[in-house]
Amino acid sequence: MPPSSPGQTTTGGTAASRVDTAYANLRQAILAGQFAFGLHLSENAMAARLGLSRTPVREAFTRLHAERLVERRADGGYYVAAPDLARLEALYELRVTLELRGITRVIDLDISHDRDRLAQVRATWQDLRGTEPPLDGSFIKHDEAYHINLATASGNPALTEALAAVNLQIRAVRSYDFLTADRIEQTIDEHLAIVGQLLDAHTERAAELMASHIGASMNVVRERAQRALIAMLETRRQVDQATLAMPGPIDWADSPAGGGA
Repeated sequence: MPPSSPGQTTTGGTAASRVDTAYANLRQAILAGQFAFGLHLSENAMAARLGLSRTPVREAFTRLHAERLVERRADGGYYVAAPDLARLEALYELRVTLELRGITRVIDLDISHDRDRLAQVRATWQDLRGTEPPLDGSFIKHDEAYHINLATASGNPALTEALAAVNLQIRAVRSYDFLTADRIEQTIDEHLAIVGQLLDAHTERAAELMASHIGASMNVVRERAQRALIAMLETRRQVDQATLAMPGPIDWADSPAGGGA
């Protein structure tokens, strides 16, 4: 669902649901590259855009900041963050190392994965089959939980903590992997295949599948993040041109180019 148009009323529901509405709409717009990177997200402009008061918009900004989709600057304002593709490559390399070690350490140490936890993971992901999650990148929460649970099942808490820290740093960019139904369906299938191999004690095969799974995810994330960045750059170019054509200062968040749905 595209972000609400200016003037569209979305004021119904509870306070929590209004925050969720603001968060989901702004998140989707950022991931789609509809805002220029570096854009100052004015509370007033975004509230008007969504037909909401400033309070749920302010709380949505806080959530987006936690996900590194926006950055907070010294002036206290929130600005759209650009995907950091160079850092993404380095962090994905670290993620692969941690994920594969979580799988293969049981071979080196002659121990076993926590089968009860693995069985719970498989049941959870079997239940996800046939569902229709929103295509706004929020499926990342399910995905992160899967990988953290596999790491936990390996029996090394420090490894799990390190993976959680990496996940936090790449969450914003990894969200690009979950914007289409086919990628979500493929992720579910691959997750079930990996955990199935672990439950069957085919550890090396599970590691091979995990390496392939993460590699495919990175390719999709890189491509989609690049497309979003290009869209952000084009939006910024249009706003810069509009700024030069106007006699006075312009608030990007209030301009047609900066806030188009």
